[in-house]
Amino acid sequence: MSTSKSHDDVRLIECSEAGHADAILEILNDAIVNSTALYDYVPRPRAAMSTWFAGKRAGGFPVVGAVDASDRLLGFASWGTFRAFPAYKYTVEHSVYVHRDHRGRGLGELLLRELIRRAHEAQLHVLVGCIDAANAGSIGLHTRLGFVHTGTMPQVGFKFGRWLDAAFYQLTLETPTDPRDG
Repeated sequence: MSTSKSHDDVRLIECSEAGHADAILEILNDAIVNSTALYDYVPRPRAAMSTWFAGKRAGGFPVVGAVDASDRLLGFASWGTFRAFPAYKYTVEHSVYVHRDHRGRGLGELLLRELIRRAHEAQLHVLVGCIDAANAGSIGLHTRLGFVHTGTMPQVGFKFGRWLDAAFYQLTLETPTDPRDG
């Protein structure tokens, strides 16, 4: 595992189902099995990726990947609906995942900065991250990029034989320039 913060060998790309579903699934399933980054218990089957990508396409949500010089996916980031009510249309919930072998290189920050840039471009107002309260790395990343802690829901999850607290971090943008009801 490299500890270099250099991104000279990393490019940001648009992930596609055909090109990246297997690599994204590997990253997600590792997080499910070995961490509390996802509050799932069972690794997802390959078929779940078709539904996942269909939801991203239907919502017009980005799936940004960080790839190395060999086009190997090192991490990805996306956002989706925060809550399914129309008045939340300027708010999204995002996620950032980095392959276990490539953590500590600044890839999460690179990906999250790109999501923030795209959120401005998309005229969104709020990015919300729901982070396991024990995940100091993710909390540190979010606070470095200006996210503020807006609340913790204690003991809302149960995994690995213990209760988990979900902490919410929010970044409020100056966009949209002309918000409207409806």
